[in-house]
Amino acid sequence: MKKHYPCHTDELVRLRRIEGQIRGAQKMIDEGRYCVDILRTLNAAVGAIKKTEDQILKRHLDGCVTKAFQSSSTKERDKKLNEVLNLVSDFRKY
Repeated sequence: MKKHYPCHTDELVRLRRIEGQIRGAQKMIDEGRYCVDILRTLNAAVGAIKKTEDQILKRHLDGCVTKAFQSSSTKERDKKLNEVLNLVSDFRKY
């Protein structure tokens, strides 16, 4: 059975924008720009990455996890719950 995952095309747009921010920071470094300006550009990219993570997580919870909890499979519910708990634990490391 083929799995159907949520569509993340909106996130691709964001990731391409982030890629542009990173390239902009690289160019700033090449040009010898002011440290604070480079840091602000990098901070904006980090914020955009976190926002993208949030959106993908929300879509996962709304789709994949909700579907598992609506199923009659205890095994599938436990699997998704453990997956989310491990993900939260991994995210707390950073």
